[in-house]
Amino acid sequence: MTGEWTASRGAICAALLGVATLGLALPASAGPVDRLREGLFRNRGAEIAGPPIARYVSEEGRVFILDRTQPVTMLKYEDSPEVWALAPNPAPRGDTIYKNDLGEPVLRATRLGGFTLFTDARPSGEAVSLAGGGSPLRLPPLSPQAVFERLAQASLRASRAARRPMLFEAEATPASSALIADAAVVTSVAIIRLSQRKDGRALLGQISRVRFQEGKKAQATLKNGVLSIVVAPSQGLAGRPSSDRLIKVARGK
Repeated sequence: MTGEWTASRGAICAALLGVATLGLALPASAGPVDRLREGLFRNRGAEIAGPPIARYVSEEGRVFILDRTQPVTMLKYEDSPEVWALAPNPAPRGDTIYKNDLGEPVLRATRLGGFTLFTDARPSGEAVSLAGGGSPLRLPPLSPQAVFERLAQASLRASRAARRPMLFEAEATPASSALIADAAVVTSVAIIRLSQRKDGRALLGQISRVRFQEGKKAQATLKNGVLSIVVAPSQGLAGRPSSDRLIKVARGK
């Protein structure tokens, strides 16, 4: 971080008013993968290699990067800005099940390097094949201006999804600024997902503003119209709630 930061907490506030464009959609996927999928799954009997960092594609065409070079395994779909922090859990036959911060299975790895992906569309799982190399999923260093811009952009996306201004506020230090910026992006993803639910309007009606701050443990609470999000910089990308957790909080569960 630059010298513009001070040791004391500084308030960073991104308020977006007069939103004219409504109904933002998440970025489109990177194009058709039908030919790639057909080629990869032609020989279903072959075992799948599991390099530390790689790009994978599932039977249904979900493309994602898996990074296992860090203390916490990271997964990112190509059609979403969110990075998922996954915790490994032992499974029968020496397999490992990677779960999200709600304890839900996301990926299963066999001892031989094969993977099974679990999604809302395929809760029983779908096979995954290696599709190439990938880049590490890490928090980039950000200047104070870049942090402000991330907050403003996330607030704008959330405001469009909610069809009304939604204020994002943050108390950031040099240690927490990059993680708060990432948490703001994840929060906008959660709000967009909420807006696409049948009960989305009612759920979003509970949230008037979003407040980010630093703490020892990642958590999220909703009280008196304020969605409070605590990030834990010592945990890296795992130190902020996922969009799934934020949606659960909004639903009162």
